[in-house]
Amino acid sequence: MKKILFVLAFALLSCTYAFAQHFTVATYNLRNDNSTNDDSLHGNGWKQRLPVVAKLIQFHDFDIFGTQEGLVHQLNDLTKAMPGYAYTGIGRDDGKTAGEFSAIFYKTSKFKLLKHGDFWLSTIIDRPNKGWDAVLPRICSWGSFQEIKTGYKFYYFNLHMDHIGVVARRESAKLVLAKIKVITANEPVILSGDFNVDETSDSYAVINTSDKLKDAYELSPLKYAESGTFNAFNAEEKSKGRIDHIFLSKDFKVTRYGILTDSYRALNKTTQKYEAKLPSDHFPVMIMVDHK
Repeated sequence: MKKILFVLAFALLSCTYAFAQHFTVATYNLRNDNSTNDDSLHGNGWKQRLPVVAKLIQFHDFDIFGTQEGLVHQLNDLTKAMPGYAYTGIGRDDGKTAGEFSAIFYKTSKFKLLKHGDFWLSTIIDRPNKGWDAVLPRICSWGSFQEIKTGYKFYYFNLHMDHIGVVARRESAKLVLAKIKVITANEPVILSGDFNVDETSDSYAVINTSDKLKDAYELSPLKYAESGTFNAFNAEEKSKGRIDHIFLSKDFKVTRYGILTDSYRALNKTTQKYEAKLPSDHFPVMIMVDHK
């Protein structure tokens, strides 16, 4: 009898494992390509970083991921450099192509985009504007996705909160939770973004202590996070706080969490020496999730 029970238990576990599906999720602040900054003078211009960013994403095999700060030409550059990916999102400045996006990229062979939308982080959500004490317009883009292989459906929300407005971040967190409740009708949800605050912030707590979403960092049994997520293009410094986050509804099981501190070597034309460079001023956060 014990042998029979053991065989049955093993068979049940095997079936559960066989039916469990997994995919990788990430969030990545790309650093905008802005002619007013001096990134290019220091070897950190978009044209210099693009090949590395594209290869990093493909090497780590992101299945679906949120981006922040990308301008339309940057997003199009990535699409060309990464065959098999598409994105959804709009520019925050005009609701079309102007300004930074909070775009969501996904593998077209793995996911089908069913619905999508966007709203501004403000008291006026349907057109470009600045909310509360924010100094810039901020936008959240979302999509309803279906995993092609399994038919599994989930929602993905991605945002970039204001870097100055304390009230704006707190109210934006409340707004996002309210919109998720209305839009998703209790279906599985992923929320990613650059929240511009670490895990000690009250706006972070609004989301992480809600009954809907939880920080993937806390849920993961395996954490590879030897640094914070902001690096200021300095490969020699180690930051502490995590300001880029991925939150999940209870429908997902996190198996791995990582802050990817990949660097590369590039020639400094002034010193004629190779030095450590970073693909962006943020490190990407990547997780692996299981679902049934």
